[in-house]
Amino acid sequence: MLGSNQLKIGVVLSYLSTGINMLIQLLYTPIMIHLLGQSEYGLYTLVGSFISYLSLFSLGFTGAYLRFYSKRKAENDTQGIARLNGMFLTLFTLMSLAALVCGMILAQFPKQIFGGKLTGTELHTAQVLMRILVLNIALTFPSGLLESIVSAHEKFLFQRMVTLIGVLCNPLLALPLLLMGFGSVAIVSVTTFVTVAKLLVNVFYCIRKLNVKFLFGRFDFRILRDITGFSFFLFLNMIIDQINWSVDKFILGWVSGTGAVAIYGVGAQINTLFINFSTAVSSVFAPRVNRIAAEAKSNMNEQFTQLMIRVGRVQYLILMLVASGFVIFGKYFITNIYSTEAYTEAYPVVLLLLLPAMVPLLQNLGIEIQRAVNKHRVRAVLYLIMALCNVVISIPLAKAFGPVGSASGTAIGLVLANGLIMNIYYQKGLGLDMGAFWKSILSLSKGILIPAAVGVMIMKYVHFRDLKTYFLYIAVYTIVYLFSVWSFGMNAGEKQLITGILNKIRKLGK
Repeated sequence: MLGSNQLKIGVVLSYLSTGINMLIQLLYTPIMIHLLGQSEYGLYTLVGSFISYLSLFSLGFTGAYLRFYSKRKAENDTQGIARLNGMFLTLFTLMSLAALVCGMILAQFPKQIFGGKLTGTELHTAQVLMRILVLNIALTFPSGLLESIVSAHEKFLFQRMVTLIGVLCNPLLALPLLLMGFGSVAIVSVTTFVTVAKLLVNVFYCIRKLNVKFLFGRFDFRILRDITGFSFFLFLNMIIDQINWSVDKFILGWVSGTGAVAIYGVGAQINTLFINFSTAVSSVFAPRVNRIAAEAKSNMNEQFTQLMIRVGRVQYLILMLVASGFVIFGKYFITNIYSTEAYTEAYPVVLLLLLPAMVPLLQNLGIEIQRAVNKHRVRAVLYLIMALCNVVISIPLAKAFGPVGSASGTAIGLVLANGLIMNIYYQKGLGLDMGAFWKSILSLSKGILIPAAVGVMIMKYVHFRDLKTYFLYIAVYTIVYLFSVWSFGMNAGEKQLITGILNKIRKLGK
């Protein structure tokens, strides 16, 4: 019962923290862009994208922990878990040191990395940003392991509260420094400070509250070989994600300069917030997926299919509201609230990244299922091929069409690999009933018809004269959407889930 409550709390807090993060970023980023200016914001985005490649030093081992922990937990192997913890902590410490050394060496050569489009002042600032961000990303390695341990113990309340506090602290600490004129250096310094604080909190919680044990000594190379074999394809997925979501900025930095990177960065950040929102549920269910795989019952695939349908329907209801709302209201938002007319191109960038990603985002749980049953190799190889094609396509498109061209290359890859081929693999390779999945998902679309018609009318006939009118129509659209999906889309179980949550909130308010 306690585990079930933790799961429900985890889902609610995941959406709450992710929603608050989205709100903060949507309010904070326009202020940040205004205070930094387009050039420095583009530089900040460019450097952050490049340094994120150092996360590849984790070699995919973070995603491996949950699977190997679940196997030992199912066997009640307490000593085996302690040895596993010690092995992972040793490996992640070495990875952290390797990333730190490599990053500091790279920070000596900003001109060679970012090309000749940057001024001397921009290159100096880029070097300072790189050094701070290298330290930050080195600290994320042990912190990521501890977060995986907390997740494996299904302590979602603590985990999501730490995330939520971190989300709130970043802008609250950075904004005063920006107003004092410290620029992008202040932003990355605050980010690093928050990373240190989260690391210390996780260390305390794991050791004092969860009583996590670490046994160090001679490595079990057989287990290490199994972990390495499993993690290699997770590592490929990390490379792919870096290519798909970061290389466009790097290409634009070389062919167009920081201005184009800033425009793409605005669109990419909104898309990133959307992606993070989609993982709020699937990340909470990861321990359950691994537990089902560890128990290896005869109806495992059926359990996976039903779980994927349940999570996918919730994802669809929420993501469709956000995605359709952005299609209708996004252009005005970017050019009048989030930024200025100079960022008009960011609107089609968001649409090209966001809409093709809808299909794989509904199936995020499928990634966890692949890892749990050790069948993630095909996805890794397939996505690597498509990511390389994305680079080849995006370079000429970026030269010809700027940010929109770069986003178009990514969109093509998302449609072909994530949308079409992966659904075939889920059916044929994993034995999931994708026909039942899409039949259930599409049954929700009956509730989308009315808000879609309302949205078309708003786009065609309404011209927003001020913020009051703008937010009024957003409220109207949201109400229509919620009423329609409740009446024509949601099933009895989903309605009962929502009414149960609302009743608990009402009781807490009394």
